[in-house]
Amino acid sequence: MNRRHFLSQGSIAGSAALFGAHLFPRHLYAATKPKSAQDVVTLGKTGIKLSRLAQGTGTNGVGKSSNQTRGLGLAGVAELLRAGVDQGLTFWDTADQYGTHPHVHEALKTVPRDKVVIMTKTHASTEKEMRDDLDRFRKELGTDMIDIVLLHCMMSAEWPKEKAGAMAVLAEAKQKGAIRAHGVSCHDFGALKVAAKSDWVDVDLARLNPAGVIMDAPVEDVLPVLSDMKRQGKGIIGMKILGAGRLRPRIDDALQYALASPVLDCFTIGAENRRELEDLLDRIPKASARG
Repeated sequence: MNRRHFLSQGSIAGSAALFGAHLFPRHLYAATKPKSAQDVVTLGKTGIKLSRLAQGTGTNGVGKSSNQTRGLGLAGVAELLRAGVDQGLTFWDTADQYGTHPHVHEALKTVPRDKVVIMTKTHASTEKEMRDDLDRFRKELGTDMIDIVLLHCMMSAEWPKEKAGAMAVLAEAKQKGAIRAHGVSCHDFGALKVAAKSDWVDVDLARLNPAGVIMDAPVEDVLPVLSDMKRQGKGIIGMKILGAGRLRPRIDDALQYALASPVLDCFTIGAENRRELEDLLDRIPKASARG
């Protein structure tokens, strides 16, 4: 079996079963040239260029706090974001739910705005809610323009109807240059399939890992949907790469899988401190090319 065939839509899906085996088929995922977290990639057809790795800020993020905010505080999260930029990371992943907008604002006091791509997420449904959120988000983040705004945590196939007002406001904001792209994060397979069919979706934040942990559906079901998105030119950002921490014992296998994936443009992982960030930056190129 050659690598190209193994990484095709049908074959890579079957690899999920291999993840639980004693040996991960490393040579089938090995890149010919190491890939780094700092590699600049283009997000679908949005034209947005960003680092392969996003600095996530929402590990166990709920109720406007996260492991990052609880463990590091305002200054600590800002310093972690700056440290990533100093080492070539240009993509910050935040959300209203995580409560990390002020932390991004603090980091932007010393990081030039044009050096980073900022993605945030909203639970707004109506036009008013979305307009209020956009105004508030920009003030909290300390920027007039937000690169990517996602409708957060879609759990129903009816989300285009339920979120029609918010979608209209985001489309208007994109036209006016207040944002560069809009899309969704999905936590339901029906919602994911609808996102693949929606012309409104520029970017999808999708759960993907080789063990199928905390995903919308089994890997073999999710991959064809993401492949369809990819063919349409939608930007696809991977999340739950490490299965919300459950795959840490197999971190190199999980990283290698994400790095070899033909459907992901990039992915987000939430390092919780400087040590974890440094470890990721060191592991990624090694994992990508091991055979």
